[in-house]
Amino acid sequence: MEDKVKNAINDIRPSLQNDGGDIEFISLKDDIVTVRLVGACAGCPMSQMTLKQGVERYLRETVSPTLEVVSLN
Repeated sequence: MEDKVKNAINDIRPSLQNDGGDIEFISLKDDIVTVRLVGACAGCPMSQMTLKQGVERYLRETVSPTLEVVSLN
């Protein structure tokens, strides 16, 4: 499942990179995906919304509906 998560994250990276940010996969333990938002995303006040409404929603749709995404930032 980790490969599926990494592939899904790579699918959405260009959207974040277009806004001057990026996302790094850190780990998958149980159903918790840990990522790090970098660049413009790291300090953006909308980063939590991006994480939950964007990244987590996409991973739930493409990988598993039980996944939760958390950030180290």
